[in-house]
Formats: sequence, C-alpha cells, structure tokens
Amino acid sequence: MPPRRRSLPSTAFDLLNLRHGEAAPVLVAGLFFFCILSALMLLRPARDALGMESGLDSVRWLFVGTAVVTLLVNPAFGALVARLRRLHFIAATYAFFALSLVGFWALLAFAPDAVGARSGQVFYVWFSVFNLFVTMVSWALLADRFNSDQAKRLFALIAIGGTLGAIFGPWLASRLAGPLGTPALLLVAAGFLVTAIALAWLLVRIRSDRPDDALASPDGREPPRIGGSALAGIRAVFASRYLLGIAGYVVIMTVVATFLYFTRLQMVAAAESGLDARTGLLGSIDMWTQIAVLALQLTLTGQIIRRLGLAVALAMLPVAMALGFIGLALYGSFAVLILLEAANRAIQRGITRPARETLFTVVGREDKYKAKAFIDTFVYRAGDVIGAQTEGVLGRLGLALGGLVSVVVPLALVWAALGIWLGRAHQRAALEPVASGPH
Repeated sequence: MPPRRRSLPSTAFDLLNLRHGEAAPVLVAGLFFFCILSALMLLRPARDALGMESGLDSVRWLFVGTAVVTLLVNPAFGALVARLRRLHFIAATYAFFALSLVGFWALLAFAPDAVGARSGQVFYVWFSVFNLFVTMVSWALLADRFNSDQAKRLFALIAIGGTLGAIFGPWLASRLAGPLGTPALLLVAAGFLVTAIALAWLLVRIRSDRPDDALASPDGREPPRIGGSALAGIRAVFASRYLLGIAGYVVIMTVVATFLYFTRLQMVAAAESGLDARTGLLGSIDMWTQIAVLALQLTLTGQIIRRLGLAVALAMLPVAMALGFIGLALYGSFAVLILLEAANRAIQRGITRPARETLFTVVGREDKYKAKAFIDTFVYRAGDVIGAQTEGVLGRLGLALGGLVSVVVPLALVWAALGIWLGRAHQRAALEPVASGPH
C-alpha cells in the first residue's frame, strides 16, 4: 500500500514549527491572546490621555501608586490561586476587570460632572494594574499549557495573535474615540475580556494526541488546586537565584521602557492638547508600531529562538534599546521615536517576551502563577517607579535625552549579561525534573 501524500501539510507544519496535534491548541491560544491584547491596546491610549490631563509630573507619581496597589493585590491573587482551580481563578480575574470597566463606563456616561483629574488618575492606576495582571495570567496559563520544548517553538507563533490584537485595538481606538467618545471604548474592551474567558476554558480542555502534552489531560479534567500560601510566590522569588535573575531582568527592562514611555508622552503633549486628539494620536502610534512587530514575528522570531537559543533572544532587546536611544538622542523626532518604539516592541513582543515566558516552563506550577504574578506585577511596576523618578531627575537637571543615554547604555550591558545567564540556566534546568526546578 503506497504511503499517503502529505507534502503540503508537512511543509506548512515545518514552516510554523508545528507538530501534529498542536495546531488546534495553538490556534485557540492565538485567539485568546488576540482578545486580551485587543482589550489592552484599545484602552491604553485612553489611559495615557487621561493620565496626561494633570501633567507629566503627576504621571510619574501615579507609577508609585500603581506599584503600591500591585503589591497589595498580590496576596489576594495568591489566595485565589491557592483556593480555586486554575480556570476558576482565571475567570474570576478577567470577570473582575470586565465588571470594573462597566463601572467606569457608567460613571463616565451617567455622572460626567463627577469625573475630573482625580478620576482620571484612579483609572490610570487601575488600568496599569489591570494591564499587568491579565497579561501575566495569560502567559502563566500558556507556561502551564505547553512544555519547555513546545514553548520554544510555539510561543512566538502564539504571540502573533496578540500582535494582531495589539494592532486591532489601537485601530479601533483611533476610529471610535472621535465619533463615540472615549467612554465607549471601555464596554468594547469588557466584551473582549468575556470572550477571552471562553477561549481560556476551551484551551485547557482541547484533547491532544501528544504523549508529552502535560496539561491537556485525555479526559479533559482540570488538575487539582495548587494550594499553598498566598505569599508563597514572594518568598519563592527571593529564595531562588533563577527567579531572582528573572526579576532583575524585568526591573532593568521596565526602567529602560519607562524612559522611552516618558519621551513619547513629552512629544505627544507638545503636539496635541485635547483628550480625544491625544487618544487618537497615541492610538495611531501604537497601531504602526504593532505592524512592525507583526512583520518581525512573521519572518524571523520563531527561527531566532529555535536556532540561536534563549540566551541570544534575551540579549537582543538590551542591545537594540541601547542603539535606539543613541539614535534618538542624535535625531530627536516623531519619525525616530516611532522607529525606536517599533524596534522595541517588535523585539520585546516578538522575541524577548516569548523567550522570557519560556523561562517559566521549567519551574513548578505554584511558581508559574504565584512567583510569576509577583515578578510580572510588583517587580515590573517597581522598575517603572525607578525609571520614572530617574527620568524626572534627569529632566530637572536639564540632561534630557543625552542624560538618558548615559544611563541606558551601562544598564543595557548588565541587562544583556543577565539574559545570557538566564538562557543558559534554563537550558540546564530543562534537563532536570520540573518538580525540583532551577535554583
């Protein structure tokens, strides 16, 4: 009996780094990320525009408030993880933020006179917490859903779904902010979150014919509750060199990203003065930078991680950011800013983020959710605070972009070295039982 001809499917699978049995979960995971990033990027221009209403100095202090709130929320999230099954605490997280969006919309729609600078600051802090937690939960689910080998091959592909959402969200914001007003964007984002809950449920219940597919059990049942202490994630980070290294990598990354963020706000503040106009301009910038992200993901991302390894992938962003800030200091303009943001997000979302999330595939399930929550929320926001205050001090000293470059370049060297160490530590840990985890 002659063998069946499957040259075309095999070629497509090879091109996408897919193996048989993986197409369905990858497709659902991509749609899941599409909804999450659509909701986030739909609201981000409105968050930035509202935050700028009280001036850039106020935004810097809002970063401090956000860091404090994320620290307070972490034990509550840890308690959810300990007491509820995985799908239940994921659904509870997304449902809470969706209901919060409805509440903000009701305030803006039915009590506009009660909305002022203080309300905008509250929304800014709330969104910043929302942004980190829904993204963290998404990646934690994927790190639980796919093993280390699958993560190296598939996370970059799955991230394309998020990038498409990150393009679609700002496009919607730029089109709807004018005719419908900024408040209407909140309800649209809530709808995306509700859809994401359904897709998360589907993702963990897809049956797989792969024997190494650790999460999707053949009978479709949920694994038992993780249990443990609500503060276990915080203790785990300081007890493990590996997790502490990831935290250090995240801190430096967010410090440098915050420098870029405030540079963008300053340029937008100088160009536009109205809330809706700033929302539209910020949305347009986001849309074009995400198109650059998609171009990289479709061409190079999967090959870079698979062929060059995590160490190189994690070191690429520090090098690119150092070179980008030097270029921005020499040729400061919107065009250069968009190029720098495009390079930053293309590498960060297309290469660095999938590589960084792969690091969590070799730790235990409790650390995937609890320690990761602490790193991706409080540690991340702590980096924001450090970056915002440092940028403010440099600005008051009159150093501007030249001063930022003098800080970014040394940080980038440490950042790149840490990325190389983490990549090698992951490679060693991947050969050990996941239960023991790296130290």
